[in-house]
Amino acid sequence: MTERLFVYGTLRRGSRHPLAGQLAAKGRHVGEARYNGRLYRITHYPGAVPSHMADEWVFGDVYELRDSDLLAALDRYEGCGPDDPKPTQYLRLKQNVVLADGTASEAWMYVYNRTVEGREWIKSGQFDDVDL
Repeated sequence: MTERLFVYGTLRRGSRHPLAGQLAAKGRHVGEARYNGRLYRITHYPGAVPSHMADEWVFGDVYELRDSDLLAALDRYEGCGPDDPKPTQYLRLKQNVVLADGTASEAWMYVYNRTVEGREWIKSGQFDDVDL
């Protein structure tokens, strides 16, 4: 079974981050997607948390992963690998996303695992809209 991954921040398609390049090389870009959640500015990167409000979305990209080792590398990057101190800043969880054509899909996603109190809510749901 092919694993899917939803990314919404520094790993999005077109990012200059080295791991975004690895993701593009070792995965297949399925397309843009959205996740029912809220996006927050953590520092120079975002964090997404689930929402139950119908009009709150986080926008990103879905990839099919061709390299099973890539998830372990991404876990280390996101600070939620098996050797990272608990509680981790992110949790890799399977979440429901909606692809651009309207179909639902399940994908791994890094969900922010800390309080968002005092963090800037990025209401557009688009990380690249934020002036860093």
